[in-house]
This record gives sequence, structure tokens and C-alpha cells, in this order.
Amino acid sequence: MADTLNQKIQDDLEAKIFSGRWPPGHRIPFEHELMVKYDCSRMTVNKVLASLAKRGLIKRRRRIGSFVENPMHHAAILEIPDIQGEVVKRSKQYSFQLLSRRTRNPRTDTEMELAAGAKLLELECLHFENGVPLAFEARLISLATVPIAADIDFETIPPGTWLLAQVPWSEAEHSIRAIPASSAVARRLQIPAGASCLSVHRRTWKRGRPVTEVNQMFPGDRYSLTARFRPSES
Repeated sequence: MADTLNQKIQDDLEAKIFSGRWPPGHRIPFEHELMVKYDCSRMTVNKVLASLAKRGLIKRRRRIGSFVENPMHHAAILEIPDIQGEVVKRSKQYSFQLLSRRTRNPRTDTEMELAAGAKLLELECLHFENGVPLAFEARLISLATVPIAADIDFETIPPGTWLLAQVPWSEAEHSIRAIPASSAVARRLQIPAGASCLSVHRRTWKRGRPVTEVNQMFPGDRYSLTARFRPSES
């Protein structure tokens, strides 16, 4: 039970940090405040805060409190975009279509690493902006790390949007390149076969545990990625 509570507290605090609700410099509630909120011992709270501090997420200052740290190195250079949120932000109409869904065993070494001994949830879907296809998405979700995903109805909510809201990620890897659209992808996106597409391949982890692997294909003339960043701190 103690380990479960420890994990719940850590997940809650991480979610606030990674979502930006607690920006750099924000003071974490004092230990006695967290003890009351989660009905737990000082030892449990101290263990969670020590873990966050060790990973560089917070800075603990004796007699003053704990504060969210500034992002270091390359961790926050490129955020994970939420396609639904981006479309709505542009005051456009967003819609989504789940094309296929199945649970299966891993097939490759990379998929075995993602599966971590369990099965994978495989999803294919289309994202639309004002009724026009904006992205084709092929995604695998680790049911070892995110078992609840097996019970989620992704007919009504995009998996990327759900994951960003429910599963705080601590590490991400992006691979972005321009490639010609295959016949199958071109048919989905309603573009000519061979047309230039922006391919975004992404993997995310939660404290070292693999969460998801996704490949998103965007028509080259309908989408761009923009990142604002600053030099890393020493």
C-alpha cells in the first residue's frame, strides 16, 4: 500500500510540473501540507521529494522549501504537440476518426522493448482540420506501462490527447524528416502518391518505462513544426 501511495503522490506532482501548472520557480507545498493532502507520513513525502530532486525536477532548500527547477540541457527544446489542441487554437474545426484498433504481441526488438513483457495496443487514426485530413497516425501503446489504455474508448478521444492528459512523460525522442507519401498514406491523406510529407516519429518514457511509439504523417504543405528554445544551462 505504501508503494502505491508513494507512486500516486509522485505521479500527481510530476503531472503538475510537466504540464506547466507548476512553472520553474514555483514552490512545492511544504511537507506537512503534502502529509495532510495525501494522509501519509513525513517519510513517504520525503521519499517522493528526494526522488524528484535527484532527477533534477525540483530544488530542495533547507528551511525554505522545495521549488520547481528550470529545465536543463535539451529536455524542453521541443514539446510534444497535441494535434487537437493546435487545431482548436487556430480557431479551426477539429475532428478525428479511429481507423483500426487491436491488441497484439510485439514483432521487432524495438517493439519488445516497448511492450516490456506485455502486449501492445495498436491504433491507426486520422486527424482532420475543417474536414480535410491533416495527419495519419500509427501508434503503439505499452500496456505494461499504461494498462488502463486497454479500456479507453478511442473512438471519441484521440490517443495522443488522452496520453498527454493522463500519463505524464519524463523523456521523449523525436525523429523528423521529409519523405514521399506511400500509396496507402496518400489515400488516407487525400494527396497524390509520392507527394512530400512531414514524418514525425516519436517515443516517450515515464521514469524510464516506455509509454508509446507513434508515427504521424502530415501533408508537407499543410503542417510545420516550430520550436522556441534557449541555450542550455550549465
